[in-house]
Amino acid sequence: MPKIANPNVLAGFDTADDAGVYRLSPDLALVQTVDFFTPIVDDPFTFGAIAAANSLSDVYAMGGSPVSALSVVAFPGDGDTDVLEAIMRGGLEKMREAGCAVLGGHSVSDPEIKFGYAVTGTIHPDRIKSSGGACPGDALVFTKAIGTGAIVTAEKRGLSQPQWLAAAIESMLTLNRAACQAMLRLENHACTDISGFGFIGHAREMAVASGVTLEIDVTAVPLLPGAREAISAGGVSRGLNNNRDFASCAVEQLHEFDAAVINLLYDPQTSGGLLISLPAAVAASLVESLPGSRIVGRVVARDNKPIRLV
Repeated sequence: MPKIANPNVLAGFDTADDAGVYRLSPDLALVQTVDFFTPIVDDPFTFGAIAAANSLSDVYAMGGSPVSALSVVAFPGDGDTDVLEAIMRGGLEKMREAGCAVLGGHSVSDPEIKFGYAVTGTIHPDRIKSSGGACPGDALVFTKAIGTGAIVTAEKRGLSQPQWLAAAIESMLTLNRAACQAMLRLENHACTDISGFGFIGHAREMAVASGVTLEIDVTAVPLLPGAREAISAGGVSRGLNNNRDFASCAVEQLHEFDAAVINLLYDPQTSGGLLISLPAAVAASLVESLPGSRIVGRVVARDNKPIRLV
């Protein structure tokens, strides 16, 4: 797609950021994103709420505040309207939790259900959290555990346990609002949310955009309960394999690691956590303010590969 020159476009498709940013005035810009997908859980209300949390995540990753949303719906023309009502009600409740107004939306008849939102947020033009600002010497903080893709895949194949899915759902329903607010209270240099391209895929984007190498402490990356077991049982999705095929060439692995854990680093996430690059001196303070977050690595000068697993 050709780039259209416009001085008010502060982040667009060419920057590989999580959302687009358009400046309205010296003190105000819009953050815009859209995301939708097919059902990943059986309960329609929960699916709608997860879809909403996932759609909001890109705005939080940019450091923005979501203000409005438009729903995107594909639903069978002869489908059960009670199911559709529950999906949209779940999404609306999660949007209300975020303080984001749903203004309307668009629907099409489709044999396969799909749901999500186009979300608009606001941000100061000087306070955008790009994925391209990581600096050598920074620490890397990750705010959620990974493994949602593996657990959902295992569930669909009859290989999961109820407690695994419950933990994955709880994580996917958790907004990144608190993580964003905590990040903004401290000096920080870069941020991205971990979603469909998996932990390594999105870490690679940050490393390439910043011109650095991210050293990831494999044993420090938090895993959801049952994530390792789900992978080992056969919860490897096509998306995981695609992510690994694309991004593994960017990875230097210094040691042999548990194969299941390495697979999880490529596992596509839904409503995943924020990966934040910030000065090492304040990283511990961020972790203390965000239960479940961890320091998972550091930023070093660019070496042979964008990602180094240590």
